[in-house]
Amino acid sequence: MMTTAVRPPLSAPTREEDSMSTCFAIARRKDSEGLPPEDASRVGAMRRLVRARLKYCGLQRMSDDVAVIVSELLTNAILHSGGEQITFVMTVRDSSLRISVHDEMPGNLEIRPVNSDAETGRGLCLVASLVDAHHGTWGVSDAGATTWCSLPC
Repeated sequence: MMTTAVRPPLSAPTREEDSMSTCFAIARRKDSEGLPPEDASRVGAMRRLVRARLKYCGLQRMSDDVAVIVSELLTNAILHSGGEQITFVMTVRDSSLRISVHDEMPGNLEIRPVNSDAETGRGLCLVASLVDAHHGTWGVSDAGATTWCSLPC
């Protein structure tokens, strides 16, 4: 006689209960240096991971804007923190998507005016615009070491 075990199918978490977190080392760099190639590849990998996670949660309609937000927050942390490690957390709870990037180094985060010819410096302005377009909020905590945003789902 053969016995077969039947397991219920695994289901994706609901929007109310999903969270992912990762921590990674970043290259030491001088203020005048750009984004090191290994860190640029980490930013790209996080964009792809975020898109996949949002699809898994049924929130793929947000994935383009969220990928830009994640990219800008991570790049800003890598370029301006002076730290050696980044912690990224994305949580979907109570019909809200929260993203936080912690770079270990307190500091003053501000949106600065940028010359129209400048090739950099628009990241936080872009984040603020996208968050506003989704009727969300963003800010800093931990004395400027953590940048976060919250978007309604």
